[in-house]
Amino acid sequence: MDLTKLEDFILEKMRQTKMPALSIALISDGEIVYKRGFGFRVLETYAPADENTIYGVGSITKSFTALAIVKLAEEGKIDLERPVEDYLPLRLRAFGEPIRVKHLLYHASGIPSLGYAEAFIDGVFNLGEGWLPVKDPEDVLMFARDAESWAFTKPDERFFYSNSGYVILGRIVSKVTDMKYEDYVRKYILEPLKMTRSHFYREEVEKDSNVAAGYVLDPQIHAHVRKPFPYGISSDGGLLSNVLDLSKYLLFYINKGELEGTRIVSKESIESMEEGRISVPWESFGDEKYGFGWIIHPNFLGEKLVEHSGSVLIYTGFVGYIPARKIGVAVLSNCAGYPLSNIGMYALALMLKKDPDEEFDFVKFDKILQKLVGRYEGYKKSVAFDVKRNGDFLLMEMVSRNLKLSSILVPEKIEKEYVRCFTLQNFRKMSVEFFIEPNRVTMIYERYKLVKS
Repeated sequence: MDLTKLEDFILEKMRQTKMPALSIALISDGEIVYKRGFGFRVLETYAPADENTIYGVGSITKSFTALAIVKLAEEGKIDLERPVEDYLPLRLRAFGEPIRVKHLLYHASGIPSLGYAEAFIDGVFNLGEGWLPVKDPEDVLMFARDAESWAFTKPDERFFYSNSGYVILGRIVSKVTDMKYEDYVRKYILEPLKMTRSHFYREEVEKDSNVAAGYVLDPQIHAHVRKPFPYGISSDGGLLSNVLDLSKYLLFYINKGELEGTRIVSKESIESMEEGRISVPWESFGDEKYGFGWIIHPNFLGEKLVEHSGSVLIYTGFVGYIPARKIGVAVLSNCAGYPLSNIGMYALALMLKKDPDEEFDFVKFDKILQKLVGRYEGYKKSVAFDVKRNGDFLLMEMVSRNLKLSSILVPEKIEKEYVRCFTLQNFRKMSVEFFIEPNRVTMIYERYKLVKS
């Protein structure tokens, strides 16, 4: 594979979105074939990131929780078909029907997100208006006591991603094992896989000399603001790890439940985790579903991809593997910048000997939209508009006559030489067109023809 192409892509996206650090590892045929760190794990001291740097992995933790549940089910200690309230003193129903353990594994309880993690993280980072000081999983269960009233469908009818659901799964692990969730995962998953630098506890992380500081990019001052890890998060997103340890974890799945002679669960249990159970509300490559702690893409460049992303704002992550090809990728960063899922999928495409610049809309469309950014001027500079990027959208601002009127442009059609967006003016839909030539971009908006200067 062309590693320079991957490295150029990573550096460009880090530059565009001001990511401080990123670490990545690629695996193929049972071994790590590439590992590297980019940028600074601590900006204040310019400490470099490498493949050993520890970051928070966010919701990638959910696959560890699902694995713990599946292992205990294999041992006969948990029945996935039994109601959650058989294990915990928590009435958990949706329109009178009991929510079963399996429903929490693939986010099909029928109860939309309670937003506990968002409110907690906003509060501890002093962002927005959220404040929910839940110090441990028991507090989250207390917060969720009235979750039944928030139900929207019966169980198994609709996907609603739920952090609190995975907190409840962690409590079930604790209940049936008489161990703290974190201790169980360490003893029965992390230690057997020799993931020696993957931690849940603050004191363990603070002993390590190679940990990335977490940052929020403040849009007001355009600067990185350092924030502490939110240790109140647990079985839904509380693990900290590094790409080398996560590579061992992926190899364990690729090997169908064992690594270097150590088997944790059966082949059948791994295959049950990789089975898509319920459709998700987004479409990337077609027919995406959620399994047990994993997102399943059955049509990723002709292959089945098993993956999951994670984010706690100051840390983001992505892991993914293609079982049939025995390849995988782990990516971690210390700021919410460019989606790491895109970087991971870009790497996997290269490993499949595909051209991601041609295969992925998120690459093609990003490059085209970026060409549209700039100042547009009318006849003899009589009027002027600025066009800026805002994620998948464009912002158009009139800068003449001191009006500073802004409009959101929603792309409808994106081609190499032509882009059509729409905006609203007095609640009426209006088209904004861009004509892209080798040395010129022309915008047609309402009465105006404008040329990018």
